[in-house]
Amino acid sequence: MKKKAYNGYKSFQYLESGKDYKPYPLAKEINRVEPFNYPVNDSQEQEVQAILEEEYIISLHEHTFVCPEDVNQIFEFRRQGRDWTGYEGLSVSGLDVVFENFMDGTALITSQAGWKWNDVIHDLGIRYSDFAHQDMVVRAHTLEDIERAKKEGKIAFVTSLESATQIENEIDRVDVLYGLGVRVMGIAYSEGNSLGGGLKEDPTFGLTKFGHKVVERMNKLGMTIDVSHCNDRTALDTIEASSKPIFITHVGARALWNTNRMKPDNILKACAERGGVIGIEAAPHTTLTEKHIEHNLESVMEHFEHCVKLCGIDHVSFGLDTLYGDHVGLHHAFANQLSIGDSHKGQAFDEVAYVEGVENPSEAYINVVRWLVDHEYTREDIRKVMGQNILRVLKDTWVK
Repeated sequence: MKKKAYNGYKSFQYLESGKDYKPYPLAKEINRVEPFNYPVNDSQEQEVQAILEEEYIISLHEHTFVCPEDVNQIFEFRRQGRDWTGYEGLSVSGLDVVFENFMDGTALITSQAGWKWNDVIHDLGIRYSDFAHQDMVVRAHTLEDIERAKKEGKIAFVTSLESATQIENEIDRVDVLYGLGVRVMGIAYSEGNSLGGGLKEDPTFGLTKFGHKVVERMNKLGMTIDVSHCNDRTALDTIEASSKPIFITHVGARALWNTNRMKPDNILKACAERGGVIGIEAAPHTTLTEKHIEHNLESVMEHFEHCVKLCGIDHVSFGLDTLYGDHVGLHHAFANQLSIGDSHKGQAFDEVAYVEGVENPSEAYINVVRWLVDHEYTREDIRKVMGQNILRVLKDTWVK
């Protein structure tokens, strides 16, 4: 597979380790766990490589940061306010566009709870400073930026935030975030906020009057809306309130796995009927199924096929929600802060150490393409779910 235009740069190598920042041993970006290549024959692999070369491969939701090797160091690591990006791993991922969601739910510089305005701005600025010192990642503010990155063999990063909690009750902060490059934003995370209800809230807690104003402002600005972590009422209210299509960037079907984190069929259909796109999730212990009770690529793809049958091939994509490091351990560390118990409340499951086949960004999207080729999806359908569906929504929602 052709690699991206990567010159070996590591995050913050323009600074002096131990003097300008405290160093931490970081997780491997490549081969942290046993590599998994979805099995295909030689002719299928040729088609896979042609797709990776010729088509847009887009992740609708990712965290490309590199976790400390010892996940127990994560709190002091995050308080430093400096995250490393997995450039080496991304260079072999096949990805052309990443909707980068940073780590603002765990931004702990000034608080114990995350989602504080100053911490979010700090987090964006530090990462942007790092991006400015390398030449593989392009910050994408427009569709033209995305097209340019693909032509140049680089990766376009679309700045995204999982929640609008940090704007508090200040609607003009949405404009500020847009000015700082944010092009996709969620309404709420697990906890409710001034806009609406998150996954752990009363299911009758819907979009507030202020939330309606924010939806209208995001539509006017050209910032795409995400409802992945909203409760059902807020998700439906947002879909109905938005004059433009929205994303559910990383999710699965509750019909297959009955937990709060998954969305019921009526919400998935409502999103699609308004022109939106659903990104299939693969973070540990989310997109399980009764048929594939051990979380792996097969269970993820069962959610994909359910959503395709329900909503149509034009409204499904992938936001696998991976990172570099021990994702399961990270969930354990932040279980209370991220309300993971509330998100996964419902069916019991046996924990896995990692999600085989989609453990990290380097292998996840290539394996998805292999699976699609092996299951005889047409090139046109693969084009849609791997990128074109997402680009269509951006054309409808971003500034022309």
